[in-house]
Amino acid sequence: MMKKSTFGAVLAFLFVAAGALTAAALYLYRREKELDEYERLLFSDDYADDAEDEDEDDVYGDEPVYEKIDDAPAADAGEDAQ
Repeated sequence: MMKKSTFGAVLAFLFVAAGALTAAALYLYRREKELDEYERLLFSDDYADDAEDEDEDDVYGDEPVYEKIDDAPAADAGEDAQ
């Protein structure tokens, strides 16, 4: 037969193992919920168009946007002139 102290140690070990597994399961469950929420917000189309419009307005305001044009003649332009 098993001693009472050995039985108590085995029983305590089983309780500790069950507690650790429960804690790990709860942690993973909560972490999965957080990741799902983050993914939903990240790939959501609710505010994508509005945010892009606001960003452009903040940067440029009402001023027109001008692109820089290279004034140097192209190498091919010299050949056409001959």
